[in-house]
Amino acid sequence: MDHMPELPAALPDLPALPVLQADCANCFALCCVALPFAKSSDFAADKPAGTPCTNLARDFRCGIHTRLRDSGFRGCTVFDCLGAGQQVSQVTFGGRDWRTHPGTARQMYEVFPVMRQLHELLAYLAEALALPAAAPVHPGLRHALAETERWTRADAEALAALDVSALRHEANALLLKSSELVRAEVPGRRKNHRGADLMGARLSGADLRGANLRGAYLIAADLSRADLRRADLIGADLRDANLRGADLRDAVFLTQPQLNAAQGNPATRLPSHLTHPTHWA
Repeated sequence: MDHMPELPAALPDLPALPVLQADCANCFALCCVALPFAKSSDFAADKPAGTPCTNLARDFRCGIHTRLRDSGFRGCTVFDCLGAGQQVSQVTFGGRDWRTHPGTARQMYEVFPVMRQLHELLAYLAEALALPAAAPVHPGLRHALAETERWTRADAEALAALDVSALRHEANALLLKSSELVRAEVPGRRKNHRGADLMGARLSGADLRGANLRGAYLIAADLSRADLRRADLIGADLRDANLRGADLRDAVFLTQPQLNAAQGNPATRLPSHLTHPTHWA
């Protein structure tokens, strides 16, 4: 803990955040080495944690990047480290890669998932701060964001010892209140499907405005033409969900990885900070 940068006593402005988008050119391919994957419809082979993928080149680039889906590695096209890879590579370890400095490898692999969680939390907190309806909890959100940002600059030893679950638990109360304030602006009765098993559910054209879908299992659900404005989608599993023609413009806590895992088309309407995945027809 004593290696953690000090938090300023006052926070007149929001801290400058690290880039919350993957920059593979400045990363030592940590997602291709540190993380495990099992042979499945998403991965063509098994790979244990800490072992480089067989498709990884010496320059840390993917040898099959342009044909990942065709080669059976769809899971790689869905994953997004949210900038944690380059943060660990260039900030935490100061540009020392695990090949040239093999002594850094174990700790680098250990820290990477922690940093990924911190970056995900930063993205959620920053989004909540941009929601006018969440103004009553903005002071708490500002403090939580500053504390989380400070951890992204901590050294490897401190990051490895961090109880990131506790940090997320504290921030989640603020995110939940932000969600409630946003969804309260939707008139009428709002559906509560928090943590619900909606795998394969037929929800085409459904009015889900202001719905609570936190942690819902929406795998392969038909959400085509559904109205999801101001719905809370934090942690919702959208793998192979049909979002063709769905309206997600004001959905809260929706992430790019969730969209990458789903199916959509040009008629799918998204929040301005997110983009249509290239594989969407």
